[in-house]
Amino acid sequence: MYLKGLIIAVIAFLAIGVFHPVVIWAEYYFTKNIWPLFLAVGVILSAVSLFIENVIISSGLAIIGITVLWSIGELFHQEQRVAKGWFPKNPNRK
Repeated sequence: MYLKGLIIAVIAFLAIGVFHPVVIWAEYYFTKNIWPLFLAVGVILSAVSLFIENVIISSGLAIIGITVLWSIGELFHQEQRVAKGWFPKNPNRK
């Protein structure tokens, strides 16, 4: 059997699942202004994936890199969700 496709799908599923709470946590503690860090990490992971010969590792890095880049938009949406009261606001933030 060829399990590469299934493994890549699991990596995608896990990346999306992990980054949902990461975005909530990052917005809570650092505000949306942490987006440049997400940009740098996403670009680096995506670029590194271009130089990895192993299909699973290359795909995994690319998926995680793109997920991090997608999370930039989610940081801005998370700020709106907090403003609507859907998520708690950090009381230590001005």
